Amino acid sequence: MDWRIARRLHAILRGFWRGPSARLAWSFTLGLTGFLILRLFVDVGFNHWNRWFFDAVGNRDGVEAGRAVCVFLALVASAAAVGVGIVWTRETLQVRWREWCTGQLLDRWIGHQRFLRMTRVENGLANPEYRISDDVRLAIEPLTDFAIGIFTAILAASIFIGVLWQVGGSLTLSVADVTLTIPAFMVIGAVVYGVSMSCLVPIAGRRLGAATAARNESEALFRARTIQLRESAESIALTRAEAHERGRLASIYSGLVGNWLAMVRQHCNVTWVMNANSAMIPTVPIVMALPKYMAGDLTLGETMQLASAFVQVQLAINWLTDNYRQVAEWFASARRVVELVEALEDLDSPEPGESHHARFVVHGGEALSMGALVLADRDGSDILEAGHATFRSGERVMISGEMGAGQSVLARALLGFWPWGSGYLSLPAGYETVIAHASPYLPEGPLDEAIQCPAPMGTFPSREIASALSACGLSHLVNRLEQKSRWMQTLSASEKQRCAIARLLLHKPGVIVLEDALSACDAAVQAELTRLVFEHCDASVIIDISNRPAPAHLYDRRFILTRSGDEPGKLKEVLGAGATPRLRSKRERVTSFP
Repeated sequence: MDWRIARRLHAILRGFWRGPSARLAWSFTLGLTGFLILRLFVDVGFNHWNRWFFDAVGNRDGVEAGRAVCVFLALVASAAAVGVGIVWTRETLQVRWREWCTGQLLDRWIGHQRFLRMTRVENGLANPEYRISDDVRLAIEPLTDFAIGIFTAILAASIFIGVLWQVGGSLTLSVADVTLTIPAFMVIGAVVYGVSMSCLVPIAGRRLGAATAARNESEALFRARTIQLRESAESIALTRAEAHERGRLASIYSGLVGNWLAMVRQHCNVTWVMNANSAMIPTVPIVMALPKYMAGDLTLGETMQLASAFVQVQLAINWLTDNYRQVAEWFASARRVVELVEALEDLDSPEPGESHHARFVVHGGEALSMGALVLADRDGSDILEAGHATFRSGERVMISGEMGAGQSVLARALLGFWPWGSGYLSLPAGYETVIAHASPYLPEGPLDEAIQCPAPMGTFPSREIASALSACGLSHLVNRLEQKSRWMQTLSASEKQRCAIARLLLHKPGVIVLEDALSACDAAVQAELTRLVFEHCDASVIIDISNRPAPAHLYDRRFILTRSGDEPGKLKEVLGAGATPRLRSKRERVTSFP
């Protein structure tokens, strides 16, 4: 057991009992505790019932035995009612706890574009979505059961050790004229037996936790590869790469099988001890009590009561023995959850000892400006020297240059998506910033909802959405606004890019970055849609990052990106005819689409 992981998970999960969720969490926690205590009282009742019933049977007292049967039915009804209460409070607590934890992780993963930044980190954490969906469940649900088991074990051990002490008394043995009296012999026997078995199981299954973690990682990798196969189905088929992909999946699954078999071997080692223990527990107390029973110092009812109490004590002491496999599987999932949280935190932290790798500052201002801005990768290597520049509302800026000079990095940095580098970047206060790129995102569902994204459904009237689509040459989609579909697969590349432009016309964001946003359209369409964005989003800062030729008169300023050898890219402003730095005069705001 890695106690660092346990402490870290505790720090992550304890927030459920604090803040807005505290009232709900404590209500179900206290309710569950109350039902567990009631179940213990019922178990004690069954223990005393064993003595009463078997004494009546031993004395052949039919009347007393009949009364015991009636009481037994009442105990059964009580046990059933308490069991229902435990199930309701336990499972509701698990569901609500998982809901809270999943929400926390989703906020961390999606917030500040960490889900995007994680994909750009070399050797980044694999399969975060699997960790959030499955490992959170596997880390929380068993944890509740473990807490219940430990709480019940402590109470049960305290009470039933008292029964063993009181009913069993001491055992006197005579060996070779030597008389030996063992006080509380049933208690000593129960503790020695239970501790011995509890020590054997971790020894037998010492590699189970590591084997389970490796199995879970392999399962996640295989699932991720099959999802990639489905998402890239057309590209794979057109490339005739089916055999190649089948080989990759076979190799991954072969590793999964190997990890499964390693875990099976560890399960077998643990099963040796657990099955032997299960077979011995009912018999050991009777054998221990047999000398006193044969001597007439114990009745049949007392012997059965001792056997029942011994079993309860063993269940308490051997809790780890009985749950070792589940603890190992839980720990594997707990480790993966902690690794995810630490990986997300690491995205926001510079590498220790690397002062040159300080993140640049993103803050509010009246214009989009950058000063001494140098963009770097996660390891601190410079990618692009952007320098100093200020872009004000209404300006149209063209940035073009060589492939690989850092266009994509610059585009994301201008919107605050790129956290690594030095210098500063100031974004206009309160402005919505949007990037339109070659592969825009259209969520699955109704088309009007996809066009309005990320605004909620109903933000824009249907007539405005229809006008925007028509203006972008998508009038054939107007009658499909309420149709549900997977639009990323249904529409062509050109149609998806036009939808993205229609979205800009609706939202009119304060800062617009066009990154090869019209690469799937022909030159005439590119010019028309660019003009449409410029005219309609008249108050926006529009930065067009592209390698396509464009009329100089459309832009207020032009920049070029150059790169030489292994040197980082450099951003330079071009001055000349038709490209002098100037602020456009205030245009008349467009209120309708052509």
